[in-house]
Amino acid sequence: MSSSNEKTITIIGSGLIGRSWAMVFASGGYKVKIYDNQPGQAAKAITEIRKQLSELAEAHMLRGKLDATQQLALLSSHDDLAQAVEGAFFIQESVFEEQEAKQSVFKAIERLVEEDVILSSSTSCLLPSNVFSQVQNQSRCIVSHPVNPPYYVKLVELVPHPETSATVMDTTHALMTQVGQVPVCLKKEIDGFALNRVQYAIIAESWRLVQDGIISVKDIDLVMSEGLGMRYAFIGPMETMHLNAPEGLEDYLKRYREGMRRVLNVFGPVPEFSGEAAKHITEEMSELIPSDQQHLSARRERRDQLLMGLAKLKKQD
Repeated sequence: MSSSNEKTITIIGSGLIGRSWAMVFASGGYKVKIYDNQPGQAAKAITEIRKQLSELAEAHMLRGKLDATQQLALLSSHDDLAQAVEGAFFIQESVFEEQEAKQSVFKAIERLVEEDVILSSSTSCLLPSNVFSQVQNQSRCIVSHPVNPPYYVKLVELVPHPETSATVMDTTHALMTQVGQVPVCLKKEIDGFALNRVQYAIIAESWRLVQDGIISVKDIDLVMSEGLGMRYAFIGPMETMHLNAPEGLEDYLKRYREGMRRVLNVFGPVPEFSGEAAKHITEEMSELIPSDQQHLSARRERRDQLLMGLAKLKKQD
């Protein structure tokens, strides 16, 4: 890659994830081109980003070494795809989660860029082998799956296509680390990746416990927010086991493997997430937090403020 191209990244799609990526990359000092196929949307995205950067600066939570004005100056909006990808060494696709749409985007991009440009997708669950099926040079393709909202939750899952080169994996890992994200590398593709497989396991058992009348919606959420989540914000399940027995993980397994297997063997089937159970759980959730936009927006804002505080705390760790 030529040195003149190394500082430019293109974002395809100007929605929430695309805007978040633009802010993350700009915080690392990269020039960021934002493209959207709907005329004017990319420019509107920059207007929204300007507001967010100002709020972050006021809260002393702006990432990176540049101030808000300097970061904003790194952003540009584009309605023409060819102009948007020109000069970029890394392209992060963030269009809506629909396989054919993503395939079409990458097919169009490949015709416009050089062979060494990395093509990255934000997909949360679509397999790289499907997303990049119409790309000729699949060695340059990778999934970089962020967690919403990416600016505060720094994990990025790097999922390779079967043909992804080690260089692309290493370059993407280095890029994500340099801009302050926390990349984890999957060794091969798998449906749901890692984060969603763990998340869905938690959701499924939580759903079953409420559905079977064991616990309320309010209390199962407290099990996570005031219990497991307190430590999982700082250490993962493997380290939790390692620390929860006097002699570490091997000791933990000796003490608790039979109990874990007994409980796991009585887990119920995969929920349908529909029908009467879904109706009841939705109603119970809506009693706690009404589903109108006013209440949902307020709770999302609260979530982001709390995540901002947690991110600040973890930064001190």
